[in-house]
Amino acid sequence: MEDLSPSDLKAILHSKRANLFYLEYCRVMQKDGRVLYLTEATNENLYFNIPIANTTVILLGNGTSITQAAMRMLAQAGVLVGFCGGGATPLYMGSEIEWMTPQNEYRPTEYLQGWMGFWFNDEKRLDAAKRFQQARIAFLKLVWQKDRELKGEGFNFGDKAIQTALDTFFTRTEAATNSQTLLLTEAQLTKVLYKYAANTTNCDGFKRQHQSSKSVDIGKANDFLNHGNYLAYGLAACTLWVLGIPHGFAVMHGKTRRGALVFDIADLIKDALVLPWAFICAKENATEQEFRQQILQAFTDHKALDYMFEQVKQVALQDLSEEQVAEIENSQKGDSL
Repeated sequence: MEDLSPSDLKAILHSKRANLFYLEYCRVMQKDGRVLYLTEATNENLYFNIPIANTTVILLGNGTSITQAAMRMLAQAGVLVGFCGGGATPLYMGSEIEWMTPQNEYRPTEYLQGWMGFWFNDEKRLDAAKRFQQARIAFLKLVWQKDRELKGEGFNFGDKAIQTALDTFFTRTEAATNSQTLLLTEAQLTKVLYKYAANTTNCDGFKRQHQSSKSVDIGKANDFLNHGNYLAYGLAACTLWVLGIPHGFAVMHGKTRRGALVFDIADLIKDALVLPWAFICAKENATEQEFRQQILQAFTDHKALDYMFEQVKQVALQDLSEEQVAEIENSQKGDSL
């Protein structure tokens, strides 16, 4: 089979792609015009196909290697690759902060130009950060009110504790005069959400830790939070690469961290999807693979990647007229977006 050309891989827009892979103890290679990963079984080697045209991100964990030919095909398909530790965290190596991004000089320029149009203005950059925080809560409301499984597990957006916390969150966000105040407000809300999720799933004594805890429930919840967050970072990095916006132009997280914009964008979906499912899966004593399958399905069901694209585009093009925005959107149709 002949190798596919980049023009053959544009049928599925990045925002519509369904697959995000975490692989470990395998070798990723090109074979017969396809990208496969090879695992060693007792008596034979097993090959599994990776549908690269419908894939956004591949995370390579412990015991993995990848061939040059496979990287070439992944680049043609616009797939981001990241090297990471076990359980998809932490990220180790990449050329765009943590991610190895396809080198394509024909990325769109309109979104970067729009982003730069406001980014150097402190007030406008703060307004963009506030818009992302408001969009974050809007997505939380949308998901928790719609998802029957979350409702069945006891997650209720209308709960008094959550609504009280949101009232405070909106008041402080509106009044914030710098990004540090926004970060503090975000941290206070997230603390309330952690407590609510822990109480809902009977995870007594939960404390957010980036290292595993000796307690099975607490340790699993923290591990799943770390794992799910890095999957969200993959979607955020993909969104920014497709739109041509460098990861260093953050609006809220640390200005000295070159990849901080990835964290800003990932926050749009983390509370709505990663947080509740991390606690639910910990309660059910799920494996890492079971959690990963659940969270990736949730990303797909609630169109998390679509939502990221939508919000980033709106912020990037906020100073343009409706006619200019429509012209840009039309110009992108038919290309790799």
